[in-house]
Amino acid sequence: MSQLQRITIDPCQIQETQLFLTPQQQHYLLRVLRSRDGDKFIAMDGIGNWWLAQLIGEQGQILEPLEVKTELPVSITLMVALPKGNGFDDVVRCCTELGVTCIAPVLSDRTLLNPSPQKLERWRRIASEAAEQSERAFVPTILEPVAFSTAINECASTHRYICEARGDYPHLRTVLNKFSGEIIIAIGPEGGWTDQELEIAIKSGFEPISLGRRILRAVTAPIVALSLIAATCEV
Repeated sequence: MSQLQRITIDPCQIQETQLFLTPQQQHYLLRVLRSRDGDKFIAMDGIGNWWLAQLIGEQGQILEPLEVKTELPVSITLMVALPKGNGFDDVVRCCTELGVTCIAPVLSDRTLLNPSPQKLERWRRIASEAAEQSERAFVPTILEPVAFSTAINECASTHRYICEARGDYPHLRTVLNKFSGEIIIAIGPEGGWTDQELEIAIKSGFEPISLGRRILRAVTAPIVALSLIAATCEV
């Protein structure tokens, strides 16, 4: 079953047992993969549901629902100051594989990237493809980029942490030993958070934590943080 091709669909594409494939999905299954009539594949809606489906002509037929147990027992919102270049592509891809629930890109004082609306669509497509590849039950939500101060004020979780490379702060691993539930973790850009940003976050209820003694790249730090959370919380 795990070797079957997975495609992400919109729930409205299913009517009773019929699956109406989009032209793009038809092209992918029929032209790219060269699937034939009767070939099976997995349809996933990105919000927890999987189905075993069969190709009938240029459309699909739902055969049965599938049970998927691949999600972490903790909800993780990753607040990331946008790195330069295409580095955020790797952050979205890798953190999706590691189990992130929501990614909130933020524009910090040291952010160099000014993303276009096309970038947001690209990140959401990358998240969908990574969820398919890693057999996730859910496709992470990718929010629109907002200013750091706006993102901080919109956070409501009890467990809020901000990663700081310098300073005598507890390691994320030690914090997670006493953690359960939902977590929000903020990670800065190249050069780190400014003193003012760190102060704003602390006043808003964020606890500063460390990811270790070494200085990590802006693209590496989110992957390290998600790996620590997954390793600690997954059972």
